[in-house]
Amino acid sequence: MKKVYALCLTVVVCAVINFPTPAHTQGALTATGHVTNALPDALFVPGEMLIQFDKDAPEVERASARALVGALTLEQIETEAMRDAGQPGFELVTLQSGLAVLDAARIIKDHPSVVFAEPNWIYTHEAVSNDPYYTNGSLYSMYGDATTPANQYGSQAGEAWAAGHTGSSSVYVGVIDEGVQFDHPDLASNVWTNQFDPVDGVDNDGNGFVDDTHGWDFDGNNNTVYDGTFLGLFDQHGTHVSGTIGARGGNGVGVAGVNWNVTIISAKFLGVGGGTTANAVKAIDYITNLKTRHGLNIVATNNSWGGGGASQALLDAMVRGARQNILFIAAAGNDTSNNDATMSFPANYNTTAGAGYDAVISVASINSAGAISSFSNYGATTVDLGAPGDGIYSTMPRNKYGSLSGTSMATPHVTGGAALYASTHPGATAQAIRSAILGSVVPTASLNGKTATGGRLNVSGF
Repeated sequence: MKKVYALCLTVVVCAVINFPTPAHTQGALTATGHVTNALPDALFVPGEMLIQFDKDAPEVERASARALVGALTLEQIETEAMRDAGQPGFELVTLQSGLAVLDAARIIKDHPSVVFAEPNWIYTHEAVSNDPYYTNGSLYSMYGDATTPANQYGSQAGEAWAAGHTGSSSVYVGVIDEGVQFDHPDLASNVWTNQFDPVDGVDNDGNGFVDDTHGWDFDGNNNTVYDGTFLGLFDQHGTHVSGTIGARGGNGVGVAGVNWNVTIISAKFLGVGGGTTANAVKAIDYITNLKTRHGLNIVATNNSWGGGGASQALLDAMVRGARQNILFIAAAGNDTSNNDATMSFPANYNTTAGAGYDAVISVASINSAGAISSFSNYGATTVDLGAPGDGIYSTMPRNKYGSLSGTSMATPHVTGGAALYASTHPGATAQAIRSAILGSVVPTASLNGKTATGGRLNVSGF
């Protein structure tokens, strides 16, 4: 059965059926509306739906609701993060009645036992390939005004390094994406190895995942977070964004990430065809649970993907992470679209109503000349800042390097910035880190009126 959430081929929906349509700046968690049948099936998994029932609803009521639309339960999803938050899980169901997904959601939403019903949206990553064998060694995105070579439109990471700020392995970030080549020469020392669950075929730490050595593959439901065995075509995107966050610097090899030292956890949910809402929720909750279970200093997740319509299930997972002081850093999208007018998810979510602050940072892309990238989404109130995302050179599968473009590539610069700030400000809250990032931007003409800050990332400014 086809599943899809993707690397930033963003699909947008303006109205949904009893789904949240939260405005990024208004903090609204729910807003209901009615939908036409104009949405193509490609936006969600055909014949699948997510249903959350009231936690006190008896099984007879749940069965009557399923019967309304001929729903058969495929999976009961109840993560430990949900249980820790005192929240009910939800069901992944398949429709046996032949009803269209949107029609079924419209019918079942009025049942008294149903909290929400929504499609199993498909997401894709926010990448646009651009000369994958980019070999001139240019890392303009890491440069600053005073570095050699210099580029004022880089992230200023080079200036931070010159000041002795190169990160810390005690700071963790989750890469929710495709998988990561954990043994890449420029990544191996910065990829998490789970000391709580040694490889022995036993779930030693009791988190429900056996031998999750470097993370977990929620698309394949196994511990193999790297599948890049065919011409390096698999897990390219996740490996690339990881290199921008934390390729080992100062080692005389390949490239350097914003952090020379950091710990990267892979939560893979994007497969060859993308990934689903159900698996995105599991991936986010996995990272949240690692923090609550083991006390790992996880400060942010990198989310270079988007698609589908608004999802209460996804937003709830983001709120659970936000309550544990985990930032959700998201790609604005690659549709040259105004996110203020046409929402792009998950970048347009706001966790304020559920978590007391907004944990989301939405990132647009700029190029080496400081112009907003031709593909980048924008939004004066819903996109927070810009970062380099055009022609970004980073790690690739099979121990290689290459260039990609997209808001996917801009986002990990900001995630790297969050980790760098945390390394020099131990104990800083997610809200404080977010404020520091947005408060230190460099005003940029191309982003004036296009982002909430009107500026670009400056990791040397905090």
